[in-house]
Amino acid sequence: MFQYWKSVYRKYTSGFGFVEMENPGYRTGSFEGLHHASDDDDDEMVDIAGATLDFSTTDDVPPLNSGVYESYDNGSSPAGMNGNGPGRMVDPLEDPVPGVGTYEDFNTIDWVREKSKDRDRHREITSKSRQSTVHLLHSVSDAFSGWLLMLLVGLMSGALAGGIDISAHWMTDMKEGVCLNGFWFNHEHCCWKSNETTFQERHKCPKWKSWAELITGTTEGAFAYIVNYMMYVFWALLFSFLAVTLVRAFAPYACGSGIPEIKTILSGFIIRGYLGKWTLIIKTITLVLAVSSGLSLGKEGPLVHVACCCANILCHLFTKYRKNEAKRREVLSAAAAVGVSVAFGAPIGGVLFSLEEVSYYFPLKTLWRSFFAALVAAFTLRSINPFGNSRLVLFYVEFNAPWHLLELGPFILLGIFGGLWGALFIRANIAWCRRRKSTRLGHYPIVEVLVVAGFTALLSFPNSYTRMSGAELISELFNDCSLLDSSQLCGYKQPSNTTGVGNTLADRPAGQGLYTALWQLALALLFKMMVTVVTFGMKVPSGLFIPSMAVGAIAGRLLGVGMEQLAYYNHDWIIFKGWCSPGADCNPGLYAMVGAAACLGGVTRMTVSLVVIMFELTGGLEYIVPLMAATMTSKWVADAFGREGIYEAHIRLNGYPFLEAKEEFDHNSLAVDVMRPRRSDPALAVLTQEGMTVGEVESLVESTHYSGYPVVVSQESQRLVGFVLRRDLLISIDNARQRQEGVVTASQVLFTEHPPPPAPEALPPLRLRGILDLSPFTVTDHTPMDITVDIFRKLGLRQCLVTHNGRLLGIITKKDILKHMAQIANRDPDSILFN
Repeated sequence: MFQYWKSVYRKYTSGFGFVEMENPGYRTGSFEGLHHASDDDDDEMVDIAGATLDFSTTDDVPPLNSGVYESYDNGSSPAGMNGNGPGRMVDPLEDPVPGVGTYEDFNTIDWVREKSKDRDRHREITSKSRQSTVHLLHSVSDAFSGWLLMLLVGLMSGALAGGIDISAHWMTDMKEGVCLNGFWFNHEHCCWKSNETTFQERHKCPKWKSWAELITGTTEGAFAYIVNYMMYVFWALLFSFLAVTLVRAFAPYACGSGIPEIKTILSGFIIRGYLGKWTLIIKTITLVLAVSSGLSLGKEGPLVHVACCCANILCHLFTKYRKNEAKRREVLSAAAAVGVSVAFGAPIGGVLFSLEEVSYYFPLKTLWRSFFAALVAAFTLRSINPFGNSRLVLFYVEFNAPWHLLELGPFILLGIFGGLWGALFIRANIAWCRRRKSTRLGHYPIVEVLVVAGFTALLSFPNSYTRMSGAELISELFNDCSLLDSSQLCGYKQPSNTTGVGNTLADRPAGQGLYTALWQLALALLFKMMVTVVTFGMKVPSGLFIPSMAVGAIAGRLLGVGMEQLAYYNHDWIIFKGWCSPGADCNPGLYAMVGAAACLGGVTRMTVSLVVIMFELTGGLEYIVPLMAATMTSKWVADAFGREGIYEAHIRLNGYPFLEAKEEFDHNSLAVDVMRPRRSDPALAVLTQEGMTVGEVESLVESTHYSGYPVVVSQESQRLVGFVLRRDLLISIDNARQRQEGVVTASQVLFTEHPPPPAPEALPPLRLRGILDLSPFTVTDHTPMDITVDIFRKLGLRQCLVTHNGRLLGIITKKDILKHMAQIANRDPDSILFN
């Protein structure tokens, strides 16, 4: 019985998969065939999500041809694998081979095996903790390591976010001028240092000089305007050029938002280097440059990628996270919460975002640790105080005026607008990105970025609402006008027969300044809607949260001012009794906030987490109902045109093997309809548990390109025994040739528990039962596919074997399911690129 359970344990350390390999390097029957192509092989580069993926990147696991595994060869047992002389047979069950149980790049992990490995590790530590004080301390440190890792992730992410905020604010202001007291001061900090700044002209101070003033000595006139215009365009082109060049030269994975890839990685897919140190360094630098260039993008989405990079790097400090892919993904789920926490100053919203939007596996322990990490990150960012206002974001506002029940009508209208905008944006952006992939446009990323940056700068400068950064624009739109505001949005007339209550303006008829601002906002709305479509997806770090919120905030502010003026001039209407009536306060900033939530919800299809994020931004509990109404309306309207959010759409565009939990499978097909081999295909490639030689196994592996093979009792019976990974098979054979004397091409390969008595003078057999998965997941041929799809989603399977009365019929992989679902949806099944 002990040997049985020991074999069950060992099978989880083997790994299994049966997926077609796209990498030609796999199609050789030798151990060397597992090696990736060299770095200078251009045929091994694949374009994904605007980045160039290099199949030779192996940041997390050493390559098989490195010295890590060869060091095993030169250990204390040169004569035999088990150290008892050359006559001993190699048995991976008793002495596991280095490299067995690891994963190749662009493959999916086995969640069941990884979780089983972690449970066995935890049982071993717990049992040893009762034996000595040293083992007890080791058990305590193992339990505490997860919380320590969350602390480090929060501290590192918060510090990086603070540096990004400060740098981006400074470089954005640099496009307009420089501070004489020190070039490292942004406009606001420069004027804080000045004793000559007045409250009425608090944005003007002698120490801050525009480029026209420095070059021409004057700030007035057409020539000064042209100089400022040219300098603005120059800095925008320079920043964008540096950003795209650094990304292309040093870290192709640093482009884009990163959230689609993070979702795919959290579902179990492996992309080596996507969360590596170079990606972190380049993404941090280029994110500042991209935001400062004035492109219609934000830093909030990329901050999730930055936080996950920090978590992945720090995981290497702890053995249980470094060696277990499932445990590492729990940490990455918490890191996604950290990214939103530092982006919006919303720790609770960050946890809910990770749970609702990106995480594939989110146990209760991960929920607690996510909350702790988000708290640490928010505290770190608050300690840095990047904006100098004791807030974590630039557009934090506090609303005090209550909302009226009748305002739910305009709020729902904003939700409808947000849903329509979200559906339109997704379709337009995906069409543009598909055109970028399929035409020569994708071959010139630097030119594309420079053209878009130059076009954006040329059209942004004349309009003050497009010239300012996205965060400043949202802050301006969220603002509730007071008596001391000098913004054009507060350009109201003040009638002589009314007075303001406190510091607010009541009964406000629009003045000339407000009308001018409304025209500028209308133009800014059209400009933002168009330019964001072509900007998102370029080969620079680009987030979508801020541009989407800016579109919604502009629409909401326009509607809010319109409702305010309608109520002012028609205050005797019955619907305005008690709402915007004389003495009551109408708040267009509230409409801007609701519109921002509606548009962001329409694009991303976030609901609960979005409402909580907006609540944490405003600090107003009473505005949850308007936010909920607008967010749900935008989701319903957008879902009417397609159930995919922008991140799911980009996952499908890039061909990632991601089974979306939100997508329903309502077709009545069976497992036999989806499995391979089909009727026109060759017979299923299988191994027998005995009777095959090493040469026959290697010949089968050479002639096929699968990543795993079922093992049956015999070719005649087809009774299933287990499943073995191609990678584990080749590594074990190669190690046996080096360490076991007498293993040649004619040697027998055995997967049985008890080998048959050897014949006289027979060659020693090669026992490989230790790498065999003895309990692969199976379904019958009449299992409905909706149940099979649920099994794949909830267990994170890579493949499932199909049987009939115990006899093996075929196999279903995740890629087969995705292709089948694409065919049902009338999409190209060959768009699923990876295994």
